[in-house]
Amino acid sequence: MSLPIRRPALAAGSLALALTLAACGGTGTGTGSADPAAPSAESSTADSGPSGEVEVSTLDPRLVLTYDGGVMTLDTGSGEILDDVPLDGYLRVNQAGDGRHVLVTTPDGFQAYDTGLSAVPHGSHDHYYASDPHLSDLTFPAEHAGHAVVHDGVTALFADGTGEVTLLDPSRVTADGVENVGDVITGSWTAPEAHHGVAVPLPGDQLAVTVGTEEERSGVALLDADREQIAATDDCPGVHGEAAAQDDALVFGCENGPVVLAGGAFTKVEVDDEYARSGNLAGSHDSPIVLGDYKVDPDAELERPERVALIDTRDAGLQLVELGASYSFRSLGRGPDGEALVLTTDGALRVIDEETGEEIRRTEVVEPWEEPTEWQEARPALHVSGAIAYVTEPANRQVHAVDISSGEVLRSYDLPHVPDEVTAGTGFAPEHGGDEHEDHAAEDDEHSEGEESSGEHEGHSH
Repeated sequence: MSLPIRRPALAAGSLALALTLAACGGTGTGTGSADPAAPSAESSTADSGPSGEVEVSTLDPRLVLTYDGGVMTLDTGSGEILDDVPLDGYLRVNQAGDGRHVLVTTPDGFQAYDTGLSAVPHGSHDHYYASDPHLSDLTFPAEHAGHAVVHDGVTALFADGTGEVTLLDPSRVTADGVENVGDVITGSWTAPEAHHGVAVPLPGDQLAVTVGTEEERSGVALLDADREQIAATDDCPGVHGEAAAQDDALVFGCENGPVVLAGGAFTKVEVDDEYARSGNLAGSHDSPIVLGDYKVDPDAELERPERVALIDTRDAGLQLVELGASYSFRSLGRGPDGEALVLTTDGALRVIDEETGEEIRRTEVVEPWEEPTEWQEARPALHVSGAIAYVTEPANRQVHAVDISSGEVLRSYDLPHVPDEVTAGTGFAPEHGGDEHEDHAAEDDEHSEGEESSGEHEGHSH
């Protein structure tokens, strides 16, 4: 079920250039007021495109942010809030896999949100179109919707309440006239027992899936195209989340050190600590190294670690990096060249060489903060889109855009609500056949294990 998806026409550096040109002031204390010179759908007079969209000269990313009571969309070019949708319940957002749509986790399942941006191939180049962002009527039903993972041109949705995995062709979400979820779904599989799990599509229609029950999770299995098990490990207690690296290697987080799936075989990562939990992971297809958190206290109500793990999928090695400050499950990301990014509680965005563990640069982005005890409470969050790192600051109702290569805070935007989760629509289908770095950042917090809130399970991620 390897579904091809077109690679984006803009390189990461082009995204940074577009935002730099659109930025006003370029400081960490800007107001985020609209730049009259910034290109937008409203100011364009070009031809009308698909579905009545308006052709524009550039595509500025649109950030989709959740808040207590709804979802809002920020245009990073104009600084305007283009849409504000009231929604009940605790909301999560995930990439749909087409570069345009975002999946909003609701009590009914995964609901597609259209950011209104699209790049349409035309010979040797693309045409760019923009329209008003909106919450669509397209919902993929899921009882206790959990992880959504984009890999190998396929999007896998996991329903924690039933153990059902739904596979989507993300390129069909953008097709004109799609009204039935059946037009997008390409396959499904159901785990033997329901649990808070995750599934990862792999080349050759293989599927990597977690193994567990409602009471405990214990391992990972690799299934072939007929959904027969061809490899497995039961040495992964508390398995949570995944991250993809170069050559389709995967890392799964466990409570006794991660496991690596590469070349069709599982390898346990050896650790020095009896309890070594890495439930939050961030991978890059430009690197064999996966970034993860590292917690060692099984009795902590909320452990605030000051080390991160760099997990090498080539030899199942692990290197620990001392930060001198803590971080949260929304603090990990990867740069356009595979750099490891960590947003720490001292307010800094750190860029770390993933091979050596050395800190390349540090940018003061937000005021110092402390991770709240409840995982649903808003805290600064990191989202990477191209060469730009977007960092939310709930205390000031702001989001900041940081150039990863230089460390410069290009722009700060004021928001009407306290931001919680954040992702972006760019209009470009992701590279590497459908993978996006942020889709492989597993978010979790161990103190919420087994709890439910508004129909949600602990720490769903994405």
